Amino acid sequence: MFVTGSSNEPVGLLEALVSAREAITDATFVQFPLPGLNQFDFTALNSSVRVETFFMTPALRKAIDPSRISYLPMQMRYVYEYLRRSPLDYALVQVARDREGRMRLGPNADFFDAVRESAKIVVAELNAGFIAAAGAPLVPETSIDYVVETERPLTEMSLSKIDPVSERIGALVAALIDDGDCIQTGIGAIPAAILASLSQHNDLGLHGGLIDDGGMALVRNGNLNGAAKTRDVGIHTTGMAVGSLDLYEWLADAPSVQLAGANITHEISILGSIGHFVSINSAVEVDLEGQVNAEVIAGRQISGTGGSVDFMRAAKVSRGGRSIIAMTATAKGDSVSRIVPKVEMVTALRTDVDLVVTEYGVADLRHATRQKRREALIDIAHPDFQTTLRDAIA
Repeated sequence: MFVTGSSNEPVGLLEALVSAREAITDATFVQFPLPGLNQFDFTALNSSVRVETFFMTPALRKAIDPSRISYLPMQMRYVYEYLRRSPLDYALVQVARDREGRMRLGPNADFFDAVRESAKIVVAELNAGFIAAAGAPLVPETSIDYVVETERPLTEMSLSKIDPVSERIGALVAALIDDGDCIQTGIGAIPAAILASLSQHNDLGLHGGLIDDGGMALVRNGNLNGAAKTRDVGIHTTGMAVGSLDLYEWLADAPSVQLAGANITHEISILGSIGHFVSINSAVEVDLEGQVNAEVIAGRQISGTGGSVDFMRAAKVSRGGRSIIAMTATAKGDSVSRIVPKVEMVTALRTDVDLVVTEYGVADLRHATRQKRREALIDIAHPDFQTTLRDAIA
């Protein structure tokens, strides 16, 4: 069973499964969950249930039986193909009516077309608790086998608090963005700070995995209008919307925000054709070669491969594009450096990264020799760790 994740998780269907838990035998649930939004513990249904996930979350680590959870390391674009070719028995999705009463997908379109193609049976929760986004894909009623009607609000994502360090990083990244660039960002305090720092930019575009309240603010303010995009002019292309109820309500009357599958949002041939595409992602750590670990800490899978590498490689082939990694220089109260001699897990190759930003500055790795990139990365590490880092390459 595939279950839609993030803000479009069919919570009403999952609650119904709880009441029928003993009837669910030898089942595998497949999901791409999002931290802070998707909390359902499938392993609690009964001892025969298994889970396949493309992203580890705190909720999964706290599951009743984590041994029945399998993590699949896949880039977002390939997840779409994997699901399209998988022998799915069921797909559980959420839909709603738009202002005109037409059925549309809820605020996550990442894999809907893929699972609709591969699943034998599609079950939709038709939620009257929200108005579907005007730019969400229309869902032909003939493509749904069963409908369960509910009425409940969408799950909100808490807004990230922008601290002074994140604000500094946001300002440094914003200085790397030009008017007319097409951007992609993620979730968290640093992405929120970056978006907040773009309020003086003009004619920005959006093509990425998500839009949140920060992106909505830029659209409302006119900074993000898509006027300079080299394709899909005036359209903000995204896979999902995650944020406040205000965001979900705004989307009902914002047709310029088009929700699309990962075969569009993360497809390198599409992204690479967009001029001045700037990918902005975070990391757990970056080593002195420029390699990125975005998913593992102390041998523990804390997140997933996600879509960052799809975006980074697309930015490298976009005319005028840039691939940016933005992160704090330290973790655990400044006791651990996030610039390290060698990363624990390689999520992105050193050739995928153009610029690394911490609160101490910007390391420009484009066209830099191996020695120059090491020096540039040490320069943006926390001063307390710079000597140790230099000793590591001596």
